[in-house]
Amino acid sequence: MEFDSPNSSILIKKVDQDDEISATEEEELRRQKEMVRKVLAQTPDHSYHKLELIDAIQRLGVGYHFEEEIDKSLQYIHDTHLEYSSKDNDLRTVALRFRLLRQQGYPVPCDVFDKFIDGEGNFKVSLIKTVEGMLELFEAAQFRIAWEEVLEKALEFSSSNLEALLPNMSSSVSRKVKEALKIPILKSSNRVGAKKFISIYQQDESHSEILLNFAKLDFNFVQKMHQKELSDITRWWKDLDFANRLPFARDRVVECYFWAVEVYFEPHYHIARRMLTKILNMTSILDDIYDVYGKLDDLQFFTDLIQRWDVNALEQLPSYMRICYEALSDIYIEMENQPEKIDGSYPIKYAKEEMKKLVRAYLEEAKWSYSKDTPTIEEYMKVAIVTSTFMMMSTTSLVGMGNLVTKKDFDWITSEPPLLLASSTICRLTNDLVGYGFEKKPTAVECYMNENGVSKEKASAELEKQVTKAWKDMDQECLRPTMPVSMPVVTRVLNFTRLAHLFYVEDDEYTNSKGNIKDIIHNVLVEPIDVGGW
Repeated sequence: MEFDSPNSSILIKKVDQDDEISATEEEELRRQKEMVRKVLAQTPDHSYHKLELIDAIQRLGVGYHFEEEIDKSLQYIHDTHLEYSSKDNDLRTVALRFRLLRQQGYPVPCDVFDKFIDGEGNFKVSLIKTVEGMLELFEAAQFRIAWEEVLEKALEFSSSNLEALLPNMSSSVSRKVKEALKIPILKSSNRVGAKKFISIYQQDESHSEILLNFAKLDFNFVQKMHQKELSDITRWWKDLDFANRLPFARDRVVECYFWAVEVYFEPHYHIARRMLTKILNMTSILDDIYDVYGKLDDLQFFTDLIQRWDVNALEQLPSYMRICYEALSDIYIEMENQPEKIDGSYPIKYAKEEMKKLVRAYLEEAKWSYSKDTPTIEEYMKVAIVTSTFMMMSTTSLVGMGNLVTKKDFDWITSEPPLLLASSTICRLTNDLVGYGFEKKPTAVECYMNENGVSKEKASAELEKQVTKAWKDMDQECLRPTMPVSMPVVTRVLNFTRLAHLFYVEDDEYTNSKGNIKDIIHNVLVEPIDVGGW
């Protein structure tokens, strides 16, 4: 991970007494939550309004309050979807129902869209006039898997026509469509997406004032919790005194915490967020050591030392490596002593094993740099999907989630399952596609060009196809009964992948974090939403 950010004290305001969550605010939040629960219960499951309400609740970032109610409603909608989809001729309704069910892991067939196809096998031209229906079709098509030809056609039809219609749309509809075309719901990160959608939803004339007010209050409530957590983590970072002890270690606390928030923003994951943030900070330092600062012999010894977690040989390391090793070890010790751990210390063993695998891969990349070798694309990807850090981060993200995670979940995530391989592939290739020409070490673009004797444009086009395929693979793996573990575990992997899309969709925002991503982080972690009197 590479980025150059301003000091965290500049970006994040100091948390003082005025920022504490008051008892009055908590009571108001509970009151409004029950009002939303009542609206949800009173809306018939078979109605379009229920689909619309569930979608709004989830996109506003408050779905975690109503998981049982939403699960129950979607189960009913799934059980009856064939009956209702056969009767519905409204594209917006059919597409929304399809997306909500696919989002929840239900393997609903895509033939529900066949009724919208004309005699020549194309989507009916008459559909173009319904912008909301086209937008729902576009969002539904994101959940396509391999061989779903009708959804491939749906994506092309909806995206091209929405682009063409943009100049004739109202400002509010145009904004909604532009946001979707840039970052569809499937690829939208939690807090960034929720805050954007709150402002979009507010402009919708049919919005629920009860739901909107609750979403605003909840966003600010959670934001204050995040600010307090970040304040505590910043103190940890300052206590390490890396500014003096490791001068090359840039202050990346804010960015790392932002990643953790987008992986799991919900209040009950506070311990997991803290642990993941600390590991992310140390991983970025490790990356710098292997990429820039370490001599090859020292890197080999350092890697061997981490494989053994051997404190007895620390004196043989350069001082900066020793400082890094000790700080990393202290985090794993803290993990073992956390109150929210599962029976025994086995989760930490899994996390450590993934860190061992990561530094071995870092060493391989360092050897390529020293030898000036350009590996084949296959050789490169075998190592680079590990150095994307997604495998290590996904495993580490489960530590601190308490009894929501079992040994079976850790066995699954460390077996390099298809879902995680697809996620890591997306991260690595999207990063490399925007980073080509800036990285000192080989990238997928360079390796593909070198091996196949093609231009940068041709190589990039082929790699973009692999990214598209990887998203389809992820969609497939998230469907029941393929999905081998619980939704909370799968969601962590999905959220990491969404972050890759956020950071690398246009430019390498991780490396160049003084740009757009700084504003995004400030908007999510610092700027509250105006709730009128609260």
